[in-house]
Amino acid sequence: MKIVVCVKQVPDTKGGVKFKPDGTLDRGAMLAIMNPDDKAGLEAALKIKNENPGTEVTVVTMGLPKADDVLREALAMGADKAILVTDRVLGGADTWATSQTLAGAIRNLDYDLVITGRQAIDGDTAQVGPQISERLDLPLISYAEDIKIDGDYVIVKRQFEDRYHMLKVKMPCLITALAELGEGMYMTPGGIFDAYSDSADVTVWGRADLKDVSDDNLGLKGSPTQIAKASDRVAKGAGEKVTPDSPKEAVDYIVGKLAEKHVI
Repeated sequence: MKIVVCVKQVPDTKGGVKFKPDGTLDRGAMLAIMNPDDKAGLEAALKIKNENPGTEVTVVTMGLPKADDVLREALAMGADKAILVTDRVLGGADTWATSQTLAGAIRNLDYDLVITGRQAIDGDTAQVGPQISERLDLPLISYAEDIKIDGDYVIVKRQFEDRYHMLKVKMPCLITALAELGEGMYMTPGGIFDAYSDSADVTVWGRADLKDVSDDNLGLKGSPTQIAKASDRVAKGAGEKVTPDSPKEAVDYIVGKLAEKHVI
């Protein structure tokens, strides 16, 4: 079995967020981590690999050259291959252009299963995974909490409001992972050594390596959505300050507000 996992290097918001004059994130100036939902998808792929000998896991990311870091983290966790798609013409892409780029890269690979995170913490759109499935003409299962392999099929527990779905889909297909799908896997000392040794190879692809993608659909120029305004902090109102005369009055006020908001 061959599994492709899409990961993204995202800003570590604890270190502050910086923007370029055009409103896009200045990724080169920020501390970065592997997107949590993507990491959960990678952990799920590695679990499948451990349970199904002969499975190969390839990790793909689009980003700046520094995104090599998250790929080596993936190799240290147990991934077999890593591909970095990077090119100046790809910069500033929205979800439309990003999915075009990733789909163009994945078309060069053999795969039975493609896994992406549900959404990235820098954009929170949850659009790229479904868009990739559309471009590759793959069945989509979103919001996956659990994955099991049954021959040529995947059985997925899918989160849905106050319940869940159990879906059985024939591969190839694409799954978007929730954080709950992760197994809490970590890099091993040996894996870290191997991932950063001279023998560890991260394949680098550019615009020329993308298959069946038009220049009109790439990068900032190929992005139909543009950022009108960006800020690293959302201004909050002063709120409402209440000084009750007794504990009972305080309780009645809180219960009233909860009822007003339909919480109770």
